[in-house]
Amino acid sequence: MRLLLVEDDSSISQPLKAGLEREGFGVELATTGAAALQAGPVDLVLLDLGLPDLDGRVVCQNIRSTSKVPIIVVTARQDEIDRVMLLELGADDYVVKPFGFRELVARIRAVLRRSGSGANDTEPVEWGPLRIDRRVRQVEFNGEQVELTPKEYDLLAALAADPGAAVTREQLISDVWDENWWGSTKTLDVHIASLRKKTDPGLVQTIRGVGFKLAESITEP
Repeated sequence: MRLLLVEDDSSISQPLKAGLEREGFGVELATTGAAALQAGPVDLVLLDLGLPDLDGRVVCQNIRSTSKVPIIVVTARQDEIDRVMLLELGADDYVVKPFGFRELVARIRAVLRRSGSGANDTEPVEWGPLRIDRRVRQVEFNGEQVELTPKEYDLLAALAADPGAAVTREQLISDVWDENWWGSTKTLDVHIASLRKKTDPGLVQTIRGVGFKLAESITEP
């Protein structure tokens, strides 16, 4: 996945770029609105509204007028933007400074999952012994079909959208159930346990204090 980071403050852009690259993203940096509009194709744009040459809102609208690339807007003040304006700008999400890096990565992955960027939704996902056919919502493990409930399938598909990447508990609940889910988070644990039972105990790994990910190898502890 390749990201365009539009940020003129080097004290923010450089550590953020390094952190995103450690998460496995390719990052192109643009320090002005003009440079952002001239950038090549990417999978997602992380756009700071406070740019030195062009209003970030104008940059957002111009990008949207020519591309369907997902855009996450970064704003310094929460009251600078509301959801109505967000839709008018054509952005997909926004974060308010100061933001936590882990939260930002989770939002990036969520927007990419929702948009289907960087992946063909009709192509099967293959990860070790796991195969997911998204056209017919079928799952195979070690060549054998696995019978999953609709929520179990959605949960596995959410983890497999970016195999090996950690996904927060909150994001999984939002993606699989609802962003306004008020039920017990134990529901997630029950479904994870069921997935492990129906496939392999090591397929879904717990990331303590964060969430879950698909293991790179089912032999990992």
